[in-house]
Amino acid sequence: MSDTQESIAILGGTGDLGTGLAIRWAKAGHKIIIGSRTQEKADTAVAALRLISPQTDVSAMVNEDAAASGDIVVLTVPFAHQLSTLESVKSALTGKILIDVTVPLMPPAVGKVQLPAGGSAGKMAQDLLGDEVMVVTAFQNIAAHLLQQDVKIECDVLVAGNKKIAREKVIELAGQAGMTGWHAGPIENSAAAEALTSILIQINRRHDISHSGLKIIGQADS
Repeated sequence: MSDTQESIAILGGTGDLGTGLAIRWAKAGHKIIIGSRTQEKADTAVAALRLISPQTDVSAMVNEDAAASGDIVVLTVPFAHQLSTLESVKSALTGKILIDVTVPLMPPAVGKVQLPAGGSAGKMAQDLLGDEVMVVTAFQNIAAHLLQQDVKIECDVLVAGNKKIAREKVIELAGQAGMTGWHAGPIENSAAAEALTSILIQINRRHDISHSGLKIIGQADS
């Protein structure tokens, strides 16, 4: 259990990644809010989550209300909806940490690295929201279906953002979800983690692996 219970609002929590993070963070003792564009979609997402994990206690709200209610906000929408979703909740994010897991995958060529003109999805989010919001990127390389299962995840988390204190909080949350997070530097470095997703997709395809991942090796400082 977490020593400090926080409200975590997951915008786009209707998808596999948002669902998995919700389950794991709820188990760690946090209050979880699932956000969606409409109340109906949010309610449907919560009902689907409870079929997977009946004991997980979550609430459903529209994105604007979820962002306002969350101490920490997580964005798990497809790249095509990233900026429009952030625009709709921008005023509710001031002074908060936004964890952005967006990867700029562009179907059908999802196995090809296609970083946006803004440098990375994470950098685009920070540029849009300004310095009043601490954008941190993470969890882009995690197999979403594993998060929903009671299994050990053999994949580390690269955590990028301009504020060290915000990165440290996300590393703590990664640990509570059963993963090891690593400081990966400023928001510009999010481009590396985002690009790795397409590479991991290629590895999965070419080597018949279901969930390849990233692991940092070496001796940590004592």
